[in-house]
Parts: sequence; structure tokens; C-alpha cells
Amino acid sequence: MRLAEKGFDVIASVEIWAQVQTLKRQAAERGVGLRVEKLDVTDDGDRRKALAWDVEVLVNNAGVGEGGSTVDVPEENMRRQFEVNVIGPLLLTQGIAKQMVERGTGRIVWVSSREGLNVNPFTGLYSASKHAIEAIAETMAYELQEFGIEVATVNPGPFLTGFNDRMFQTWQSWRDDASKRLFDYSELAFSRSQFDPEPVYATLTAVAAGEVDTFRNLEPKSMIEETKSLQRVPWDRKVTDGLKTRAKQVQASYDMEPETPVSD
Repeated sequence: MRLAEKGFDVIASVEIWAQVQTLKRQAAERGVGLRVEKLDVTDDGDRRKALAWDVEVLVNNAGVGEGGSTVDVPEENMRRQFEVNVIGPLLLTQGIAKQMVERGTGRIVWVSSREGLNVNPFTGLYSASKHAIEAIAETMAYELQEFGIEVATVNPGPFLTGFNDRMFQTWQSWRDDASKRLFDYSELAFSRSQFDPEPVYATLTAVAAGEVDTFRNLEPKSMIEETKSLQRVPWDRKVTDGLKTRAKQVQASYDMEPETPVSD
């Protein structure tokens, strides 16, 4: 909607047909014009359909979040995490990127995450999918630069949109033997207080519009130095560090209340 307000001809995609009219109504209430299309990135028919849209700026924002320990998350949930967050978007991008190459111009924006750069307990599968996006996007930027195609990432941190907290409810639908789990997920919550999402909305819009030319765009900016510092931690970590004690990062999920905002 913000891109439409800037004058872009926006094709806004939704996952299921039932969402089409809802988004059209929201756009009308806001006074902007959107072309709304059903595009499930895991559906080959939908991906093929998108090749007829002559996309000049592609924002890969499809994503789901699977919460749970890396040793508890069931196989089908693992596979869906990567099908939605990585495989589907990349297959969609392959076709559209080649169209951009033919035109000699285009912009591809990957919505990654701060967890594409760091990790936290109980969001490891989600983080792994976003680490994969980081590798894809950075490689793609090198591969497509000679063809005039811009590639960028946006890395949202912990924003209070409901997404982070819902990750910690997915276990309720797991088809597994609950007695074999290492953790009782009814006791756990997303481990960080969360920010107002306005900055990431503004940054994502600006990156998509070409108003920002940095490859990596992390929000909130107040977390940039912490993020860089945490990237250095594995270089110094010993395999025996903290053995037989609960990691403070794990304990944080026991201590945090869901949907806790960052205090002013």
C-alpha cells in the first residue's frame, strides 16, 4: 500500500483466494489501487502465472515461522519451513530474474531476518531458512550484477506484529509423540521484548522503491552493533562451554511473557 501511495503499479500477492477480497477492501479503505493476485510460492501453477506479470521489482516476503527445538520439530514441519521460506521463493525468482536480465534492469528484495544473521533457541529452523536466504541473496547479487539487476535484503528484528509469538504456538498442531519431546512448549515464549514495526515498514518500502542502495538493511538500527557482535561469538565458543547448565538464551524463553513490547 505504501508503494502504491508512491505511485508504483503494485501487484500485491496473497497466499489463498479468501484473502483477495480482504486485501482489496483494505486498499480501498486506504484510498490506494492494488492489483491483488493469489500467489502461493509453493504452487507451481501460481509461480508460472506470475511470469506473465512483467515484474520489475520483486519483493520476496513469503514466509512462515516454525518454533521448537531443533531436536523436536517434526519432519513435515521442517520441510514446510524450507518449502515456503526458501525453495518456493527461489523458484519464483529464477523465472522473474531471467525476465529482468532480458530487459537489462530489475530489482530483487529478499525479506530475510535478523535471525538470518544470528540464532536463538527454539527458532533454529526458521533461522536456518533465513540463513539460507542470506546465502542465496548474497550470491545472487554477485551473479546478476553484470546484467544490471539490483539485489538487496531487509532484515527485520523482533517486531511486535504477532509473527514471533505465533511461532511459539505451532507445536500445538504437531503430529508427533509429545512424550518424546525434550521441552514442554506450553512453558516457553519468544525470548525478546519486541519493537513497534513502523521502522521496518518504512525501510522495506524504501528499499523496494530504490530509495536506499545498501545491500543489507537491518531494523531496528539500534540492534546493528549487537547483531555484528553476536556473529563473532561462535569463533570464540568452546564445545564445553556451559555443559550441564541451561543456557541463558534458553532460560529467557521461560522468563519472557508473550507479546512483551520494548519499554521506552
